[in-house]
Amino acid sequence: MKFNTSFVSWFRSVAPYIKTFRGKTFVVAFGGEVVVDNKFLGLIHDLNLLASLGVRLVLIHGARPQIEARLREKKLKAVYVKGMRVTDNATLQCVKESVGRMRTEIEALLSMGLLTSPMANAAICVAGGNFITARPVGVIDGIDLMYTGEVRKVDTVAMRSRLDQGEMVLLSPLGYSPTGEIFNLTLENIATTTAIALGAEKLIFLTDTAGIQENAENKSDTLLRELTVNEGKVLVEKSAMSQIKLADDIQLYLPCAIKACQEGVARVHLISRHVDGAMLQELFTHDGIGSMISQGSLRTLRGAKIEDVGSILQMIEPLEAKGLLVHRNRELLELEIDYFVVLEHDGLIIGCAALHPFPEEKASELACLTVHDNYRNAGHGDALLKRIEMKAKNQGSKKLFVLTTGAVHWFIERGFEETQVDKLPKTKQKFYNYQRCSKVLMKEI
Repeated sequence: MKFNTSFVSWFRSVAPYIKTFRGKTFVVAFGGEVVVDNKFLGLIHDLNLLASLGVRLVLIHGARPQIEARLREKKLKAVYVKGMRVTDNATLQCVKESVGRMRTEIEALLSMGLLTSPMANAAICVAGGNFITARPVGVIDGIDLMYTGEVRKVDTVAMRSRLDQGEMVLLSPLGYSPTGEIFNLTLENIATTTAIALGAEKLIFLTDTAGIQENAENKSDTLLRELTVNEGKVLVEKSAMSQIKLADDIQLYLPCAIKACQEGVARVHLISRHVDGAMLQELFTHDGIGSMISQGSLRTLRGAKIEDVGSILQMIEPLEAKGLLVHRNRELLELEIDYFVVLEHDGLIIGCAALHPFPEEKASELACLTVHDNYRNAGHGDALLKRIEMKAKNQGSKKLFVLTTGAVHWFIERGFEETQVDKLPKTKQKFYNYQRCSKVLMKEI
């Protein structure tokens, strides 16, 4: 019998995400273009899969292309002010008709339970209602937008009640006033305010592009996979001054992502609507496939804790097997854990290093400097080295040395010089392994 070991490895790799996401609220926003796309059924399958894993889902759909088509049928002209539609009585009627049809189609697909589909026997209920209270936008640049509105209040109590019952909440781009009026709202306004009001773990926008791509003069498009709020603000400012060019939908969604993160949403993701399974790839892999915005940096350098022992062992064992690192068993690592610093990326330990002081000779040893294979060549090793040097200086050391068999040039490029064993602290010389024949490199700090 042939065993599929790659499947086992993959399943193990996604297990931590399944545990982390269970019971969390995700707000997913997609435009009307997504619904008519031939990949929409795949998105529906993925949404139902997330729901079956215990994710609390709030979906917000747009309907702009459908409204535009309806306006053309009725020979009505679309008028925009700063990206918002001017909604008069006739336009509002087209909006209601288009949104109604869209919602019915989406609910039908979410209810699909064919045995041949990923949603077989899913029995996921879709909830809707007057969750959004709206108010008119009013007059902008001297033009009355009439029935174009913005979110005034989100009924989080009613929405959470539905989510608690295992239902999926579907919001349309309409809001209602206490006086019974209907307002045409933007997708991004509803998505952002809803995610903030619910304290959502994630806000996800499906975009026309792969994510945030900075296209400056004489520079090719580069996907920015991770941004902090401050980095996002810089991009918005540069775009406003025409120093860089951002895609139209990114110009629309990036300020919303920044606002959401500033007001309590843990992560905002911008991912392509054109890639089948893009949402799963973004959520269940560490690198993702689109762009992610967070309040602060996802990279943390800190002192190691006893809880980190398992992760450190898992990372250094392959290097020990190759003879690049000296073997450390769990007991030894637990005893020496206070000597270690770790580099953590979004909850995953991707690097470590240890510092052993020799105070009598004002020297320290750098040991076990390791970065996970998937995160090499990104400056993480330099960050660990810098942290170790700073720690050694603070302890009064004047020299930093390292014993290595396979990274001599890397250390020389960073200011270390090769030296002899007799230059090591005397207590270290006693334990030097002549069979291993490690190179000795030293640096003044």
